[in-house]
Amino acid sequence: MSTGSDSRTDTELLREIRREPGTPGALAAGSELFGRYRLKTYQWCFRVVRDHDTALDLAQDALLSAWRGLAGFDERSQFSSWLFAIVRNRCLTAVRKRVNVRDESVEPDDLLADGRDPLDVLADRQEEGAVLEAIRDDLEPIEQEALWLRAVERMPVDEITRVLRIRSASGARGVLQSARRKLKARFGSRMEGM
Repeated sequence: MSTGSDSRTDTELLREIRREPGTPGALAAGSELFGRYRLKTYQWCFRVVRDHDTALDLAQDALLSAWRGLAGFDERSQFSSWLFAIVRNRCLTAVRKRVNVRDESVEPDDLLADGRDPLDVLADRQEEGAVLEAIRDDLEPIEQEALWLRAVERMPVDEITRVLRIRSASGARGVLQSARRKLKARFGSRMEGM
């Protein structure tokens, strides 16, 4: 994953961290590497728990756990997939403990923020809410996660299969097809573009 012409890849940064652990160079490489994933980690956590403070705590905990566990990272895997597995486990534990709090309030200023008609903004949010509700209510957790990884994280299907530890012959492809079928059954023709 390169973010610029003079940026190093995740693999290069990992090798520097491992080659000189504890040195200023290794710490700088770690800061660069984990900085790339800080926002995505928070976004994933927030998507699951729907609470800003809880998501921040979970993201920090997951990143710290990953930092401490770097010695066990297998370079044959992608760093992002390995990190995602840690984040996923932290979030699932939080959900099991019923930590998640949903904030569904709509602030008036939010409706006017982009200059659009507030009724259009509210209608869009209601449509989004219906889709999110369908995903939460109609899909199995594995289908929700696979759909998120494919649609939002743009993760390849074979990588999703590995990250989610799907053992069926069809792997993530079958899980994604099942999710799409369920959503299409609920939304019909509105699903054509999805």
